[in-house]
Amino acid sequence: MAKEKKRKAAEEAVDGDDYIEREDKKPKKQKLILASQIKNKEKRSAVYAKLKHEKRVEKRKKIKARDAASKQALELGEEPPEKMVPRTIENTRELDETVCRPDDEELFAGNDADEFSAVLKQQTAPKVLITTCRFNSSRGPAFIKELLSVIPNAQYYKRGTYELKKIVEYAKNKEFTSIIVVHTNRREPDALLLIGLPDGPTAHFRLSNLVLRKDIKNHGNPTSHEPELVLNNFTTRLGHRVGRMIQSLFPQVPNFRGRRVVTFHNQRDFIFFRHHRYVFEVKEKKEGLKDKKSKASQGKTEKKAIARLQECGPRFTLKLVSLQHGTFDTKGGEFEWVHKADMDTSRRRFFI
Repeated sequence: MAKEKKRKAAEEAVDGDDYIEREDKKPKKQKLILASQIKNKEKRSAVYAKLKHEKRVEKRKKIKARDAASKQALELGEEPPEKMVPRTIENTRELDETVCRPDDEELFAGNDADEFSAVLKQQTAPKVLITTCRFNSSRGPAFIKELLSVIPNAQYYKRGTYELKKIVEYAKNKEFTSIIVVHTNRREPDALLLIGLPDGPTAHFRLSNLVLRKDIKNHGNPTSHEPELVLNNFTTRLGHRVGRMIQSLFPQVPNFRGRRVVTFHNQRDFIFFRHHRYVFEVKEKKEGLKDKKSKASQGKTEKKAIARLQECGPRFTLKLVSLQHGTFDTKGGEFEWVHKADMDTSRRRFFI
């Protein structure tokens, strides 16, 4: 009897071990392997290309479904679904109390009494003096030559050994409305000083990414017509003041026959400068079914006006460093705004 009990106990123990092993042999979930974790370069690139293709196909399907839904809603006389707005740094910027509003009476009252009102109201014609720093480079005069072709009524004077305060006095006596000083460092223009006359203000810009006309592919040559001016995205009080200062450099009545456009586009406190010529063209577009045999389309022809641009140069980027009351004064000058490193606390905080 004792031997039979031991044998049954051993059989039960073996059956229990088999049951435990069966439970352990359950199918395990496969871990997702990222393309960056694959060490083989060929396999990694193939997996990445496959994932990219799948994302592209999904995106096309979503676009087609959205277009079909909007088309169906228009046919039924319903409102189409709202368009998806991408989330960007610009539309998620931090709230700023100084953003200009169209019903701000104080802002419009200040415009009538500021330093640029005489030029912007066409009481006086803009007249700009352009000069350099004392230690000039070979690329500085080439940049100034192109600035003279961009800004009408601009004249270049050699700096020599004169101090900037004496140049300001001379420009006041000669009835100039603005002074532009091109600063160079290591044979490269790296800053612009813009002085409004006779009472200021003085703006100091950092200049970067300069591309001259000769380095632009398929560039055009500008004419002597007064250009049209586009100031984009100068939304705050400071941006409004900087925009009016830039606007005072150009005549307020452009010559549309020249088809010239000068653009100052502000994005994330960087002011991008572009200079273009434009032309309008009319292209015919045929709509309808095509016969495979005759290879001719049956349907109406629509005429569509298209605008083409040709860049004239130069191309550069400005970043405001400081804005000072009055004309240039390093010792006793009072600053309206100065950029400091402590102010860059967030990527979504802008001042212009």
